[in-house]
This record gives sequence, C-alpha cells and structure tokens, in this order.
Amino acid sequence: MLSTQYEPGAPNWLDLGVPDVDAAVAFYSEVFGWTFESAGPDAGGYGFFRLDGRTVAAIGPLVEEGAASSWTVYFHTPDADGTAKAVTDAGGTVRAEPMDVFTAGRLAAFTDPAGAQFAVWQPGDIKGLEAVMESNALCWTELYTTDSPTVKDFYRKVFSWQYQDLPMGEAGAYTIVVPAGSEASPAFGQGGIMQLPQENLDRGSTSEWHPYFGVDDCDATAAAATERGAVALIPPVDAEGVGRLAMFRDPYGATFAIIKGEPPTS
Repeated sequence: MLSTQYEPGAPNWLDLGVPDVDAAVAFYSEVFGWTFESAGPDAGGYGFFRLDGRTVAAIGPLVEEGAASSWTVYFHTPDADGTAKAVTDAGGTVRAEPMDVFTAGRLAAFTDPAGAQFAVWQPGDIKGLEAVMESNALCWTELYTTDSPTVKDFYRKVFSWQYQDLPMGEAGAYTIVVPAGSEASPAFGQGGIMQLPQENLDRGSTSEWHPYFGVDDCDATAAAATERGAVALIPPVDAEGVGRLAMFRDPYGATFAIIKGEPPTS
C-alpha cells in the first residue's frame, strides 16, 4: 500500500495541470473538501491542495505547448539524472530534463514507450505528499496502457518494480505493481497496470496514468463530482474483493478515480 515513508519507485507526488487553476481549485475543493495554498509569487501559479493542513496534491497551469489537462503521478527517485538516463536506455522519452525546483527538490518528466506520461521527484525540502491512504487523499495509482508487456519491462528496468498478475477473466490480467525490496504480493501493491481492451483501442483510447482517491461514500462523491461538471467514465460499481469505485473526467479533461474500500473481514 501507499505510504509517506517513500522508497525509490514509490509514488511520492501528484499534481494537476489545467488551463484554469481557479476553476479547478473550486471543483476539487467542493468534491473533496480540499483547501488551496499558493506556493508563492515566484511559483507561476503553482500551489498545494491541503487536507487538514497536510498536502494531498498540487495544481498549476499548463506549461507544455499543446498539453492537455491531466493528473501527473511522480515516483520517488534518489537521483533524477540517473533515472533520466535509465528512462532513455529503456526506450522512454525525456519530456523535461532534470531541474531543481528552488530547494524543494529536483524533478524530471518522461513518457513511457506506450505514450503514458509520468514524472519523478528527488526530494529536497519537500519530501512528498503528507497524507495518503485516507479519505479524500491518494490511495492508488493506475496505468491504462496500449502495450502492457512493453511497459512492464520498461518500468522494471527504470524502477526495479516487481509484478503480480491477477486474472480478470476475459479481460485478461490486472497487474499489481510492487516496489523493489518488498515481498512480491498484492498486499504490498502501490498501483496497477491494465492493458486497454481492443474495444477501447478501437475507440482511440491512449495510455495514461491516473490517481485514485479514497472516499467515505463512493456514490455521494460521484454525485458531487457529476453535479459540478465531471463526466462519469465508469459510474459507481462494486469490484469484488476491492470495494466500490468510479472514474471520471473532470470538467477540464483530466481523469481521476475514487474508491471506497471493502471493510476488513473477521
């Protein structure tokens, strides 16, 4: 599971790029109860989503030419420059070369061989998100991909990830991502990889990483999101052994999901 005790290759930051930061802040504040805090006058409009005073995500204006609204998942690295080399050696693309963000840390942004965008964060003064695995905070990361075998090999080379495949009947398998050094068991999973079905590929679906946020009531949060302009890509549905989940495209085009986990069984 996710933790704020960040290990290499584990998700440690999450931000949203949108054309209208103020409007997106209003949407997510109403859906999740987040507050917004600017990173300061030199941050170019970038700022932090807080939950009870702790950082759960960040947001900023789109800066890449032609970029569309999206959530970006960052993975911990002790060496952003070394990770950039590993990405290119493994067949990925460097979208943003490693750079220092004041004294907060060092980042770099990449695209995997199937086209999904992601980033890495080398901690400085900011170690990472301050709350995960709570209601209205990040609890899972997921990659929808057009080429599961290729990207699994890619991320194994870059982050030394381990995998556990869970059968999904006709849908194939859902791959649980386990960080290096942990037991290769779903209990230690930090995210998932799912091959896009042919019907989705035929409709033009592309590879993407998206976050899941934990919620107390999936249906109520889904209603709050759609009432405020989000489009339900997957309406609330029960997933056996997992919980109740839903997925949306927010009013600005970024994909995110929510989940209410099943209660512990005795």
